[in-house]
This record gives sequence, structure tokens and C-alpha cells, in this order.
Amino acid sequence: MGVEVADNRVFLVVVNNEEQYSVWFADRELPLGWRAEGTTGTREECLDHIARVWTDLRPRSVREHLADHRG
Repeated sequence: MGVEVADNRVFLVVVNNEEQYSVWFADRELPLGWRAEGTTGTREECLDHIARVWTDLRPRSVREHLADHRG
């Protein structure tokens, strides 16, 4: 069994150029290629937000390619 740790840290929802979402520590510099989406909160709040807004998990380039090649 794992040890539970109370986590009071603040997280950000981040998104990359392919419109893929993730969570990131609010007090850390963003990783290269990612930008803050605007949502902050607990890790769970951020993950809940991502579950609501990221409904198509395909990268943007794949969605665009498929849209361009549909008859």
C-alpha cells in the first residue's frame, strides 16, 4: 500500500501546440512547448477540468489532416 500525502500545492492546466492537455505545478517554470490554459486549482480540480474540455484526444495535426482528406 502507498503512503497518502496531503497535497496543498496549486496546479495549472497546460496545453501544447497539438492541443494536448496536462497539469503542471503553478510555482514552476512551464516546460518548453507548453502554455498555461488559464485554469488553476488542486491537481484533482485541474484533471476534472481537462476531462470536461479535452474530448477529442487526437493531436490537432491528426484532426486537421483527417478533416482535409475527407471527401
